[in-house]
Amino acid sequence: MAPNDIISDMLTRIRNACAVRHPTTQVPTTKMTRSIAQVLKEEGFIEGFEETGEGVQKYLVLTLKYKDKNRQPIINMLKRVSKPGLRVYSNRKDLPRVLGGIGIAIISTSKGIMTDREARRQNVGGEILCYIW
Repeated sequence: MAPNDIISDMLTRIRNACAVRHPTTQVPTTKMTRSIAQVLKEEGFIEGFEETGEGVQKYLVLTLKYKDKNRQPIINMLKRVSKPGLRVYSNRKDLPRVLGGIGIAIISTSKGIMTDREARRQNVGGEILCYIW
């Protein structure tokens, strides 16, 4: 059975894989998970991702990134903000800064999925999906 909230499922899989220091993790492929993975790669939180499988059984294999030989994860915290039961939106003026700019907020805008910095640069607001630091 597929989960109702694919974003929470993706964040939980990444959080769990980082906690036990796995090199990769799998998440079901959708346009949303692919876009979020692309933002994570551009911001340096993961090394990369690739699609595997065929038909309905397509997965994104995310390669996680670690700081040193002790495998301290780059991602310290993943926090889901907007949920199916309570959507959280922000206009362009009130976009959040995560830890004073150290972390990122992933925003779903009319121009696609992007970070809070990019949304400020493009002067758009949208739904705040999650915080990552």
